[in-house]
Amino acid sequence: MGREAALKRRLPSLTDVERAARRRLPRFAYDFVAGGTGDDLGVRRNRTALDGIEIVPRYGELPAVGTETTLFGQTYASPIGIAPAGLDGLAWPDATRHLAATAAHANIPYITGTLASASIEEVAARAPGRTWFQLYGLPAESHRVTFDLVRRAADAGAEALVVAVDAPVRSKRPRDLRHGLVVPFRPSFSTALQVASAPSWSLAALRSRVPVFANMGRYVGASPTLDEIAGFVQGGLRGGFTWAEIAELRQAWPRALVVKGLLHPGDAERAVEAGADGVLVSNHGGRQSDAAPAAIDVLPAVTRAVGSAATVLFDSGIRSGLDAARALALGADAVFCGRAFLLGLAAAGRTGADHVAALLTEELRTALGQSGVAGPKGLRELDIRHPTAWNFG
Repeated sequence: MGREAALKRRLPSLTDVERAARRRLPRFAYDFVAGGTGDDLGVRRNRTALDGIEIVPRYGELPAVGTETTLFGQTYASPIGIAPAGLDGLAWPDATRHLAATAAHANIPYITGTLASASIEEVAARAPGRTWFQLYGLPAESHRVTFDLVRRAADAGAEALVVAVDAPVRSKRPRDLRHGLVVPFRPSFSTALQVASAPSWSLAALRSRVPVFANMGRYVGASPTLDEIAGFVQGGLRGGFTWAEIAELRQAWPRALVVKGLLHPGDAERAVEAGADGVLVSNHGGRQSDAAPAAIDVLPAVTRAVGSAATVLFDSGIRSGLDAARALALGADAVFCGRAFLLGLAAAGRTGADHVAALLTEELRTALGQSGVAGPKGLRELDIRHPTAWNFG
């Protein structure tokens, strides 16, 4: 039995992937990936809302099913992409490089982040045509570093700039605080014991480069230490932009511009007015505000608000190809997930992320066939019950 077939048998669903990941990760690393903010209400709300969506299948036709999708002029094998994750190297050593390889192998988009553990230049070289760049702001000196990051992403060939507005202030994440998981990270006796109990993660960490904010070092000075880079990020980073700043970024960026983290249709309209080609509906995976609605519950309203003026993307809570089908049925042109791919790495190393990409796409293909449609856009023609959808006055 080949490795791919063995993974399909051992890890047939993301639930199985998560169980395996939990066994192989130090507790602090698992909690970092799985946890949200506050009491994890947002994480649970995303799950409950997605589970409540019903799609009525239609029968009598047997269309050939395909998952190929075009976004901003680029064709991908599936409308399920990889979402960004800060400190991804903590979840699994060398995660950024592994995820770039998965994006290239599976022909899906990968949104690499400002705080990724490999630079935008390296990611774009490993996944040409599949690399998008999520931007956080560094407002000092009239956004000097911010606009240099934009230039670097453009020069590297990134297909889209994803401007994040959903982290204007730092959230409180109790799981991380209990582990002392702050930047810069200072291992304690407790975390050392957790590392010792996770030999697969520890061995991978020994073989990899030290996790670092790879995009940031050049702005700190010659041969900066990890503490210096971390201090620079802590003191200068801002996870939000004003509409005026987004309009300035539109002028500086030559390709597709996406505004990420929107939950109100009025904000989606403002994003389009500022020049966005796309909006990404997201509540940051439940990691920013426990009072925020489930992202899936506002997706239909955002889709109606922007109409055909922008590409609508979605993330937050996707745990299966069926979840992806639910979001596509409600108007999303593509969906992204971050936790699923990080858990795949944790469960099975480099090939684990490939397995998750194949698993989600296979499940989506099954959902399309069971629904009686040929492709993702056909889902929009079906009758859908969405009991928790928001109706904005």
